Amino acid sequence: MRSLTKLFKALSDTNRLRILKMLEVKPLCVCEITEALQLAISTVSKHLSILRDAGFIIDKKDGKWVNYTLQPENRAAILLPIISEWLKNNETIIKDAEQLQTINRSTLCGI
Repeated sequence: MRSLTKLFKALSDTNRLRILKMLEVKPLCVCEITEALQLAISTVSKHLSILRDAGFIIDKKDGKWVNYTLQPENRAAILLPIISEWLKNNETIIKDAEQLQTINRSTLCGI
């Protein structure tokens, strides 16, 4: 029961839902997510930690970056298509996806 509660708590925040939807587009680093959400790095890191603890995402080191991706082999993954369907016409989600096309991690992260 505890893991189920953790899972639904992770989904109960708008910014965490936005992060999940952005990660459907492509793997992202903290700098990219921070830029898209216009939040502090510490706030984004906390959201990522909650999503990781709930099993929705994983992080992988890739050279100088840590990329966050959706966790494909998790029982919570069954909820992602439902969330996508519910949010497919959401204006904020659409704008986030468009904005991701203009974010350049090399410029953002100063590397």
